[in-house]
Amino acid sequence: MTPNSATSAPSRRSFLASTAVAAAAVAGGMPLLAACGGGQDGKKDGTTSGKDAQKILPTFVASSVVTPDLPSKNGSAAGFTRAIDLNALKTSVPKKLGAGGDLKIMSPFWGSPPAGDNAYYTAMNEAIGVKVTWQNQDGNTYDEKLGAILASSDIPDVVVVPGWNLNGKIPSAINAKFADLGPYLSGDKVKDYPNLAAVPTDAWQRSIFGGQLRAIPMPASYVTNIAPFYRKDIFAKKGYTPPTSPDEFLSWAKEATDAKAKVWACDDLKWTAFNIYGVLNGSDKALWWDLRDGKLVNRIETDEYLEALEWTRKLYAAGVVHPDAKAVKGDASNRFTAGQSLVFNGDLSYWYGSTAEQRTQKTDFEMGAFDIFGPDGGDPTLWATQPAGIFTFVSKKASKQQIKDFLALADFCAAPYGTKEYMLTVYGVEGTDYTLKDGLPTKTTKGTNEVNGAYDYTGDPAAYLAHPDLPEIAKLQVEWQQRMGAFTKKSSFYGLTITEPNRWTNLANDFEQLEDDIVRGRKKIGDMQQAVADWKRKGGDDLRAWYKKLLDDNGSAAK
Repeated sequence: MTPNSATSAPSRRSFLASTAVAAAAVAGGMPLLAACGGGQDGKKDGTTSGKDAQKILPTFVASSVVTPDLPSKNGSAAGFTRAIDLNALKTSVPKKLGAGGDLKIMSPFWGSPPAGDNAYYTAMNEAIGVKVTWQNQDGNTYDEKLGAILASSDIPDVVVVPGWNLNGKIPSAINAKFADLGPYLSGDKVKDYPNLAAVPTDAWQRSIFGGQLRAIPMPASYVTNIAPFYRKDIFAKKGYTPPTSPDEFLSWAKEATDAKAKVWACDDLKWTAFNIYGVLNGSDKALWWDLRDGKLVNRIETDEYLEALEWTRKLYAAGVVHPDAKAVKGDASNRFTAGQSLVFNGDLSYWYGSTAEQRTQKTDFEMGAFDIFGPDGGDPTLWATQPAGIFTFVSKKASKQQIKDFLALADFCAAPYGTKEYMLTVYGVEGTDYTLKDGLPTKTTKGTNEVNGAYDYTGDPAAYLAHPDLPEIAKLQVEWQQRMGAFTKKSSFYGLTITEPNRWTNLANDFEQLEDDIVRGRKKIGDMQQAVADWKRKGGDDLRAWYKKLLDDNGSAAK
């Protein structure tokens, strides 16, 4: 599957777990693992947090190279709402840190990989001081390739592992096959790499596997990335006001739907319903657990979960949901931009992607995002997603110099917006990969094909949003995150990377399908209650005890 809901592979500028990833995680029981698996050689399952983690984590030193227009607040990304001043680019890596060594890096790629001697790769190698040979693999089948590579003795020097591929035997293989980066990054050692030192501590916490700091993380905002978008232009034309409660939404939806005119109020809103009703959420199964009144509770056991499904079922029953959503066909974002559905929920990155695409055809196109409301129309209770979701590892067979060369590469790629290093990493070579259009860097076809799916993953700054061509969208995105972040809590296993024992990893496989059957009227709420009882009997209660012991032994990383 392609994990980025904005139709391309995740990038350093817009990685946010998509609805597609989340759905697959629920359906497949994927352990997008939230605490840290076991001992050094993967001999046990478990977690590293609290004092043990403090000995491992890098010291945080905020970057002062560039000041964002909108600083991070309430867990939001930082925002840059002005175009990069190409005549005043800052320098965040004053001297070349690489020693000229060779590295083979395996990474997922969606599309046709570029030639290895392209101008972008050549320029990056020269600037960093490391010669990289990219071993790009089909992102749609990357888990299969990963499994085969990690089961062999022929492992590349560096391997990128998306969180959604952390299933099956891959987590234990990570503990066995990849190096401990702690000797180079823990504590003040990270200060040798200032851009990496500015990576948030929560993201590093997610990079502890098998009791050791094994990965360079791709940081992300922990505020929910699923936004309820609405056609702001059509709302204005029709005189609609964004609803502020579930009842008000249903009432508006009935008014706005005109099936004869092929206009429906909304698409499937199950993910937004989970947020409205305060359901423990996220594509990581460990985030479905939370300690309440001394008992560890899974989201499927809560009243909020059933209430969210019931409200979504009412929308379908009222005929206000686009029929293609009920049939599970087509693309929700296309129905939205075509004006066939007036509300849909999707990754926050759609705000920019859809607006940029539509503005070339319809200058009056405008979309907004509702502020999420609670069940009674008051403040919502939202739950934090994980602060990192893609990880890059170094083989245990790599030499010390190769590890240092990789860290030089990661530090260069983690340069902040507005720096020379950022411009090269994100846009490539001027005149070849991008040109200036109205003073803004604009990728050429060559740049679009080559400047992605490589250095995107091997080092990233703290989460940020910047769209030089549509700066107002970056402002809207960040301000929405900041408002929603004010109502966001962290559940018990936030920020940890957990490997569930294999005997329980498929326990929740059928819940996604059952949810969809219930909201579409094919099953009843009672069927879910029976499924939960079966889940408990078949191992849910045993899994609860396992998670509770992790919590008792190690504590929570949530602050």
